[in-house]
This record gives sequence, structure tokens and C-alpha cells, in this order.
Amino acid sequence: MKRDFKEWLKKFKYSICDYKYYVDFEKVYGNIDSIRIELNILNSLIGSKDIENKFKLLVNDYPKILKCIPILLAVRGREIYAKDGDEEFLFNFVKPNYSVDEYIKFMNKTGLFSLISEHLINNLVDYVTGVEVGLDSNGRKNRGGHLMEDLVESYLVKAGLQKNIDYFKEMYLSDIETKFGLDLSSLSNNGKTKKRFDFVVKGNNAVYAIETNFYGGNGGGSKLNETARSYKTLALESKEIEGFVFVWITDGTAWRSARHNLEETFDVLDNMYCINDLENGLVKELFK
Repeated sequence: MKRDFKEWLKKFKYSICDYKYYVDFEKVYGNIDSIRIELNILNSLIGSKDIENKFKLLVNDYPKILKCIPILLAVRGREIYAKDGDEEFLFNFVKPNYSVDEYIKFMNKTGLFSLISEHLINNLVDYVTGVEVGLDSNGRKNRGGHLMEDLVESYLVKAGLQKNIDYFKEMYLSDIETKFGLDLSSLSNNGKTKKRFDFVVKGNNAVYAIETNFYGGNGGGSKLNETARSYKTLALESKEIEGFVFVWITDGTAWRSARHNLEETFDVLDNMYCINDLENGLVKELFK
């Protein structure tokens, strides 16, 4: 019985975010703890009227304080590039590669000395906590993707499937070919494409390769259209491979802005599902 696309789309969810989606505070606190001593040493510069000389003394006595400078500028890593007129610098804050005077110039020109000496902040540990929270928000996209993977995996487990026995995570086409003896060269462009599936399930009569994603909110633009088109191509190519089934589990109200491309894929991909399908026993039915 042919499914109704419009009715299926109505069941898409706005969000699947849990409480830990917004900020990973364990990661934030861990990052701060790794430089807490150095930040507290730098706290001695707050409000200083002679910050350049005091900074020089601190660097001479505690050179490791340099390693926490990048995060004060919301930069991760040990190096920062800076162009100054005709000169170019690549400051290393773990293995100092310039004189202390050059690092003092860096602190002045980036505005960090003003931030510290003019009482614009009262505590560098608190300041960096705010910076880390802001930077961690950039990780929401990755966490969102993992939320959908975790959700799908929870249904695989509830259905009695065992990891690395009945289902496998993040398998490349080449790994699937080796493990299950399939020829997937038509999908990999004869080995030139490094395609990876989120899950692979060994069924009784076929190997199921599963892609999962979630696009919440109100709009997704060209990214969603491109995703739908690429999976349509994958669906059509997969139909020609005996013993191999492509499954796409997607959801999210952002798809409503790209419903036409999604429907085109829906029309050619029989094994296309959403969270509502999972909730209604999809896994047991599909892999029985």
C-alpha cells in the first residue's frame, strides 16, 4: 500500500534536543581546569598600572601562562597568525617563538592588556568560562547529528539487535564489501568515493545500509535540497544491487521548506522513514 507523503511529512518533529544539547558543561569545565592555574596567575595583572613590565616578569617566571592567551581571544589551538603592516607573525603560545617584547606587542594590539588592566573583567577564570560556553555552542551541529544517531540506535537496541553482531556503526562501503561479500562498486564509483553509512544491519535476506539525519526548525535551504537529491541518486543506484538495501531515516520540520525534493526521493525510495515510524515498530518490522 502506497504511503501518503503529505500525511507522513505532517508527523515530522520540530526538535529532538535533550538538555545536554545546548552546552556541554563537562567539556567546558574540563577545558578550564587544564589552564586554571595559569589563568589565576594572570589574574594578578587585573587592574595593573604597569601591566607590560609585570607581564614580562610573569612570563619569565611562569612561561606556561602563554598557553592560555589564545582562549582569551576565543581561539582554540596553540598558534595565532597576525599581520602587522608589511610584517607577518605566527605566534606559538606553547613553544614561544618570539621575544617577550613581541608577545607584549601582541597583547597590546589585540586589546587584551586593556581588557585586563582597565578592570573590564574581574576574574579570568570566569571570563574564560563565558568564552568556552560561547565556543561550545558551535558544537551543537555535531551534537544534533549525534542525537539522531543515538535515537535510531536506541530503537535498534530495543528491538534486540546487538552492536557489532547484528548491527554496525559508521561503516564505509569498502568495509561493507569485505564483511558481507557485496559488490558496491556502482555506489563508490569503482572505489573512488569514500561513502560511509551511519549504521549497517545484517538482515535475514539482505544487508541494510542506513543513513540518519535531522533538520529541525523552520528552514534549511539548499543544503536540504542537495541532501534529498543525493539520496535519490543513491536510492536508484542501490536498487540494482542484489542483497543490499538503502534505508534513509530522516526527520525535522525544516524539511517542509524542501518538501518537493524530499517527495521526489520519497517516491523512489521505499525504505524512507521518520521518527514516527520508529515509534510504531519500524525496526522489528523491517529487520524481522
